[in-house]
Amino acid sequence: MEVTATQTEWMVWRLKMNYDFMTTTKCSGRWRTRYASAVRCLSSHHALKPLVASLVLLVVAIYALGDKLRNFVASIFIPQYRYPYPVALSFAQVLVSLLFLNLLHALDLVHLRSYSRSLGERLLPSAICSSIQAVLTMWAKATSSSSNLFILMVPLLPLVTVAFSFALKLASPPASHITALTFIISGTSVIITASKGLLSIVPLEYIYGPLALILHSLSLTWLAKVSEMERHHPPDSQASVFDIYYTQLVNQSWVLGLLWFLHPERPWHVLSQANWRNLLFHGYLLAILLLGMVLSFLVGVVALCVSPLAAALLHSARHEAEVLSNYQQAAFFLCTNKQTK
Repeated sequence: MEVTATQTEWMVWRLKMNYDFMTTTKCSGRWRTRYASAVRCLSSHHALKPLVASLVLLVVAIYALGDKLRNFVASIFIPQYRYPYPVALSFAQVLVSLLFLNLLHALDLVHLRSYSRSLGERLLPSAICSSIQAVLTMWAKATSSSSNLFILMVPLLPLVTVAFSFALKLASPPASHITALTFIISGTSVIITASKGLLSIVPLEYIYGPLALILHSLSLTWLAKVSEMERHHPPDSQASVFDIYYTQLVNQSWVLGLLWFLHPERPWHVLSQANWRNLLFHGYLLAILLLGMVLSFLVGVVALCVSPLAAALLHSARHEAEVLSNYQQAAFFLCTNKQTK
């Protein structure tokens, strides 16, 4: 039987696609080894150490600016449009994240495997904790503009994460000197924040604040635990960072969807309260969802690629830097006033 030129081209294209798929799958299975070797290479090369420090500072700066901008937009959007629906906003953010990841996958920029039931079952505790924590944090933004107790809980996140790292017996828990340094910085930040006074605290914050802290740290640590479990699988069957994060988002969508359906503020009520004809409403809402998507992605990827402690430090870095900076400025002004007198 003769084989035409068109059939030959189609067979070559099919073989090439199969080869590319197998190569991508194998590469995604060895992402942790390549990441670790790259970090060791950059750290051992003295000329490239400033590059690593600059990259870390860049990520921290991007996260801090994004977090500050999101809080600013939320402080305008929620009271102005009277849209205090934390479950709906959290659910919408997860849907936007899933849509964005699927778009990257459709454009062949990111390779995503189909949803794995076994991986989803292992990530279910992390998804439940992360979903409830996101709702509680959004509730704090919608209920009180200050949310003093939630702000006080932020510096404690690295400490609780260290405790869960030892409790869940991670393969590489934080070193003793890093734990001591984290304790000193977090303790100092908490003392300075508490010394300013905690005013206008909503009574439910006394429950929701510590609960959100525990759930957030447990979610980050559980993500790292699942990532370690994936390393023991054969390279071809290991899930990549995007596979784990995508599965986490799918689980969160189910949890938040069920929570929204059971919530007294049902979906049709929340949708009817939205001002869909106002372009500013769309702009503010989209800004909150997109910024939240980026911030959650950065924290999740750092927890998967580096450690849960690094993710907790990234999340609390802006608050601790602001607290220490304000304390230094206050101490400087006191010293100058004493000298002038």
